[in-house]
Amino acid sequence: MYGIGGERRLTEWTADWLAGYENSRPVRIGNGAAAQQQLDVPGELMETLSLTVRSGLRPERHLLSLQQALLDHLEEVWARPDQGLWETRGEPRHHVHSKVMCWVAFDRAVRLAEEHGRPGPVAHWREVRDRIHREVCERGFDPARATFTQSYGSRALDAALLLIPGTGFLPPDDPRVIGTVAAVERELTTDDGLVSRYSTGAAGATSTGGAATSDGLTGGEGAFLACSFWLADALLLTGREDDARRLFERLLLLRNDVGLLAEEYDPLARRQLGNFPQAFTHVPLIRVAYELDGHATRHARKLVP
Repeated sequence: MYGIGGERRLTEWTADWLAGYENSRPVRIGNGAAAQQQLDVPGELMETLSLTVRSGLRPERHLLSLQQALLDHLEEVWARPDQGLWETRGEPRHHVHSKVMCWVAFDRAVRLAEEHGRPGPVAHWREVRDRIHREVCERGFDPARATFTQSYGSRALDAALLLIPGTGFLPPDDPRVIGTVAAVERELTTDDGLVSRYSTGAAGATSTGGAATSDGLTGGEGAFLACSFWLADALLLTGREDDARRLFERLLLLRNDVGLLAEEYDPLARRQLGNFPQAFTHVPLIRVAYELDGHATRHARKLVP
């Protein structure tokens, strides 16, 4: 993590004398996440490299050495706990989404070698990939509730689990994927149909058997809009196109007068919250729009005599 001026020292401290926007203490300078370990990032980098090659672009030669260094490092650290995608401030955990993205990193390296002739120790990468897959399915899945969990041994859920079918870790029609989507709908969805990142605080322990996430923060938060688009995408992938389209159109109604969205939405005050505009929200918006348009086009072709 770097500051906007390229700074590498981002020591976090609290400005106790400032109330913050609408009394949203604490006001922090810097970012404690700079010292965290987030094991999902190498998977995202490898997915980007894979997409680059599959799109017909020729990556620079130095990217091959970067890939090798990245995977060598990831092989050493993938089995460790981390703070996960959401940079939680509690104790490091074995986050299922992080492990899935570690799987993605090795899977994409294998695919690049097999499908595009990229060099590398393919058999070894395949073995590491399969080992990660087995561990996640054994330790990150709750058979009693038919859902993957936020971390190994936890009952908490995490909206990032909705990304599993899109990565190819499991096919969309796998019962474990179907069960996970249903659990997120049941335990993380608000009355307005929007999705929270995870359950927080004492209120996070729901009557349906969910659990709260120990993220080291106080107070609640709005519905995280990227997560709501992830749910729409997961619904589409699992064959529930009508439900996906309804949720997508509901989310579009939350845009401001120039069509932009923030990081979160407050369903009680009915307004946008957090970083604005938020690219993390608009990327899955574009993906779901693209996929829904593709479904509609294919359906129209089938109707043509």
